[in-house]
Amino acid sequence: MTPVELSRTVLHAVRRAVDEGELSVAPPERVVVGPPGPGGCGDYATNVALQLAGPAGKPAHRVAEVLRERLLGAGGISDVVVTGPGFINISLGGAAPVEVVREVLRCGGRYGHGDSLGREGVVRLVAAREVRAVVQLDAVARILRSQGALVYAACAGPLPAEWGSVLGVRVDGLSGETSEVGIRPVPSPSDPVPLGRDAGRWALLHPAPHDRPRIGDEHLVQRESNPLFRVRYAHARTRAVVRNAADLGFGAELGVVAEQSALCQALADHPRVLLGAATHRAPDRLARHLVSVADAVLPLLPAVLPLGEEKPSAAHRARLALAEAAGTVLAGGLSLLGIDAPDHL
Repeated sequence: MTPVELSRTVLHAVRRAVDEGELSVAPPERVVVGPPGPGGCGDYATNVALQLAGPAGKPAHRVAEVLRERLLGAGGISDVVVTGPGFINISLGGAAPVEVVREVLRCGGRYGHGDSLGREGVVRLVAAREVRAVVQLDAVARILRSQGALVYAACAGPLPAEWGSVLGVRVDGLSGETSEVGIRPVPSPSDPVPLGRDAGRWALLHPAPHDRPRIGDEHLVQRESNPLFRVRYAHARTRAVVRNAADLGFGAELGVVAEQSALCQALADHPRVLLGAATHRAPDRLARHLVSVADAVLPLLPAVLPLGEEKPSAAHRARLALAEAAGTVLAGGLSLLGIDAPDHL
């Protein structure tokens, strides 16, 4: 269940409560869901009960309990917990693997995109004039826009030309007000430009903002110890098996793939990860998630194509669909980080 679908589910619960006489309010046009705050739990949370409490003439906690009863019966929801003054925390049940793959292939590179942050007005981001800060600014702006936000990204001073030409940084304007600076991660210890765009951006985005990044040739080596290589290699391998399957005369078909629950769960988590990365201004969450997807799909790939004289079976076609979905998520996620996802590596 995507954030948009969950928002609609909560709104439906509100409308049911109104129709059944439990709440006497005008239902809102939409319900905003997001990552749980401090003290929360589950996958998503909403404060809709606090918004409705006044018009309904009931304590917010009571409104939340009314909605909780109706949400527990909704498909895709495994648990609902009310915390604090009336926050509704929602845990999603494991999505059916076939439905996850279907949704990824339907949405393509926009899988996980939504409009949850589309009504918050213009989000103004201002970064310090430092290379890691402006790369973070660029990535955060991309991820926020994937969730429907309108973003104005500015830097507290002019950018050196190579930050744009090599690292691919784009800003909407400059800000001379240092008091507005909101993006100020631990600075880069050295110049990442010699690493090039992809490795340079990864080196600055993969660590959490409060961690000191390492700027070195380890981001360029093509071996398993390099997380960026694993992510890009996994994507290239998924594209290769799709090409090879076409050469063998078969394509992807939806089906259950045995013992791939970790990969299916990683794909199902992608919309939640994107929303969390946007809400917390944390592109490192997306980077680490892509490593998890890559590590989960690589063991699948040797079994995608038939061996020797073996004929393509339904299992091969289902594995191919799952591999293609994983590659789609990897490519879309890398794009939001401003990193290329080559088909050949």
